[in-house]
Amino acid sequence: MRQVVREFQQRAEQGDFVAVIDDAGSHTARRLLDEAATLAGAMFPGAAEGTGGTAVVQADNSWRTVAASLAVGMRGGVLAVVNRHTTAAEFAAACDDIRPDAVVAERSAMDEWAVPELFTGRATPVLDDWTCLSAPGQPDVSRWAGGVLIGLTSGSTGRPKGVVQSEEALRYAGTSTVRINGLVPGDAVGAIVPLSSTAAYCFGVYLALLLGGPLVLTAKWDRALALRRMADAEVRWTMCVPTMALQMGAEAGGSGVLGGVRAITVGGGPMDRGALARAERSLGTKILRVFGMSECLGHTSPSPDDPEEIRLGRDGRPFPGTDVRALTPDEAVAGPGVSGRAQVRGPSLFLGYARAGRVEPPALTDDGYFPTGDLLMTHDDGTVSIMGREKDIIIRGGRNIDITEIERAVAGYARVARACVAAVPDEVLGERIALLVVTEDGGGIDLAEITEHLDGVGLAKPKWPEFVYAVEELPQTKVGKLDRSGARELAHRLRDRSDGGNDHHTHDRPHDPA
Repeated sequence: MRQVVREFQQRAEQGDFVAVIDDAGSHTARRLLDEAATLAGAMFPGAAEGTGGTAVVQADNSWRTVAASLAVGMRGGVLAVVNRHTTAAEFAAACDDIRPDAVVAERSAMDEWAVPELFTGRATPVLDDWTCLSAPGQPDVSRWAGGVLIGLTSGSTGRPKGVVQSEEALRYAGTSTVRINGLVPGDAVGAIVPLSSTAAYCFGVYLALLLGGPLVLTAKWDRALALRRMADAEVRWTMCVPTMALQMGAEAGGSGVLGGVRAITVGGGPMDRGALARAERSLGTKILRVFGMSECLGHTSPSPDDPEEIRLGRDGRPFPGTDVRALTPDEAVAGPGVSGRAQVRGPSLFLGYARAGRVEPPALTDDGYFPTGDLLMTHDDGTVSIMGREKDIIIRGGRNIDITEIERAVAGYARVARACVAAVPDEVLGERIALLVVTEDGGGIDLAEITEHLDGVGLAKPKWPEFVYAVEELPQTKVGKLDRSGARELAHRLRDRSDGGNDHHTHDRPHDPA
């Protein structure tokens, strides 16, 4: 991240400015640069002048993550970001893949992750009572083939995958977002999603460094605090998951408190046009549905000036220079209106995965496209719609049922704030359909109420849920996305409790919709 850090330093030399606003207050650019210079020396004490290594950093939503980014960028190193809630086993797997030259974290995290047992080095106090553990010797970042950022994303095996991104990819994704949303140098950016995800880091820390304006942070998710802080700091843009946008909309109560925000970008979970429309009217801003992933950062977006049916009913159009296509089962490119397997090619495509301290190139098609695992449909106007994940299906009695289709139909019901479909096991049919619902009023909801709505919107009866459970909130991942694995586990527990006659969640007896 040497280029963006150099630009940040030049702005600070021309005149100091507030670079971070977090739970501890305001932090100026020059103060962060001073902290970064001290940290850089602690992280890479054995490196030659002007060179750096690979640092694993606990990426919390505070000034520390920005200071660590500046430190790594000053020395031309590689930054790997991890969440404080990473387990010891996950951290050990990440270290095995990344082979870092330094680890920077709060002392309690160092103990929980057993870092001294994994990593032999010199301990130095840094960043106001955090610790840097650095290895001796001369680090070598050439092993990352031009990568500057490693973010962890969950893999299908349960082992986290380290996604390696180049500065060119981060800059392309950032500048595309700036252009689409009409942002200008000095604009404030909000970061309310944990910065340990690749996308949150890119569209939080990197974007703020690129704009040279304040990065407005909240350490923990608090909808009231997030609204107040973004309004007070005159944030112009932020990114979040749909649940956060809907919760902020409910908290705003129609006040239009974010009327100064140019747009809020949402992605990473099921989205309903009606619910998002209510949220943006309450907040006083525009919401943009986007498509992206750690491996190919935020590569589609609508414009804030697009009509609601495009902004909230679809998932944007590809960034200039990015190609997105859908393939049919016979490997032909699907035309407009036809759903197929999504593939993407463009400047924000990752370099590969971190494996044994090096980059393992991604499995691309012969013409350079990355299969995303999503189902995609293109439209005549160049916009796209994500139709669900290839594997987001329930197999009930031999019939494949797309859970995204059910969730979209359910989300259109006025009493439903958020919903998630999960499979529960069945001895006869293999799987049955369970629905977890967060209601707008916090009350219960029964199966008949849901099926009456689904009948009214024309969803085929074989796709109707057979169990409905009202829950306080849907399970979420560490970065605030819907946790489908957690949702399945919760649905299983509620089903088991229901069978035992101890279920206090609203549900109804299963019916056979076959």
